[in-house]
Amino acid sequence: MKYLYVGIDDTDSPDGMCTTYLGWKIIEELKENKIEIDGFPRLIRLNPFVRFKTRGNGAVSFRIAIDEKDTEKIDLVKKIVLKNIKELSELDCENTNPGVVFYIGDITEEMINYSMKAIHSILTIEDAEKLSNKINAEIYKIKKGRGIIGSLAAISCHLNDFTYEILTYRSSKNYGKKRKINKKSIYKMDEKTYPLTFENIDGKYIAIEPHTSCPILYGIRGENMDILKIAKDIVEVEEEIKGSIIYKTNQHTDIHIQKADKISNMEKYSCYSVSGYLKNDPHIIEGGHVFFTLKDESGEIEAAAYEPTKNFRKIIKKLIKGDQIKLFGGIGCGGTFNIEKIKILDLNKKIKYENPKCHCGKKMTSAGLNKGFKCKKCGFKDPNGKKIAIEEERDLEEKFYETPVMARRHLAKPLIRMKNLNDN
Repeated sequence: MKYLYVGIDDTDSPDGMCTTYLGWKIIEELKENKIEIDGFPRLIRLNPFVRFKTRGNGAVSFRIAIDEKDTEKIDLVKKIVLKNIKELSELDCENTNPGVVFYIGDITEEMINYSMKAIHSILTIEDAEKLSNKINAEIYKIKKGRGIIGSLAAISCHLNDFTYEILTYRSSKNYGKKRKINKKSIYKMDEKTYPLTFENIDGKYIAIEPHTSCPILYGIRGENMDILKIAKDIVEVEEEIKGSIIYKTNQHTDIHIQKADKISNMEKYSCYSVSGYLKNDPHIIEGGHVFFTLKDESGEIEAAAYEPTKNFRKIIKKLIKGDQIKLFGGIGCGGTFNIEKIKILDLNKKIKYENPKCHCGKKMTSAGLNKGFKCKKCGFKDPNGKKIAIEEERDLEEKFYETPVMARRHLAKPLIRMKNLNDN
């Protein structure tokens, strides 16, 4: 028995369409034709810093157990997949360039390496074509067909760590309208299922609800399918749910993070964890973004906590020159390191200098340049007096801090999932 693997990436689709919805529609039509997929469909998020991508840069894949001689079944699967891609993809959009990959065989080491490159760096259509030809995968490029890059990666990705997401879909008549979800039920769901589900809410911000006109009604992320089914039953909605699906995914695993031994080894458009110390105190620029320079023996890089990270910036602003830290995040086109989370390794002493106190208990004032200090209360003068160095308490701990849910990337592992913080 072999498996037919199907990878789909509706790359660069605008908010009106969703690759997960395409996957669900295809799987539903396969079921109508008595074709069941094997295991969970997969949602694989790719490098968040590539230029051409969907909003979450995700591709989907699934597999079907087949007899290679059953060409009728194989052809029917291909027909259903391609029909849905052509009908549902928003091909009028210039940047919508879907791709589909069909593959029969074992997942090779070379395929796994390819998928990690798609998550860690930049791949081209030619890279995907070259590997597809080598493994005898069948590819379909619609328009420019850039989606074959993600489609092949979604098939090939090996998941050492993984989570699940249940997605519910709206009736098309409700697209673009305000979603009718009972917010109290979301808070109730979070209370009863957290931390096995996570990133449901962020204060008053409802994180399970998309803020685009896509077909998704809501999505809940969790550690296993059982908790997601419980969570779905708690959430109350006042509009039709057209259907739902559970994806196995690399979301919230930090799979995109590569360990950088030194700053000089890092490159643009990739994500890293890297240690160093602050070359300067953080400073704020117009728009509320907070910047500082991270330095080690090999070089330095500008790092930033941008305005959407909200209160996380307050943590960054409390850092001072000399603090030793470990950053997690990625480098964009401008060469700045975008911080996703931070581990404070060692806090530098923060010293402030105060005027000395007189023997009468009153704080003294300057007697003039190089003239020491004087007391206004009793008249005492101390020509040799010096300012006193006082170590300030630092309102920080040597631990992890992370960006808020509303600003967190799909792939970023939240602290609640980090089982052993000392290993990271």
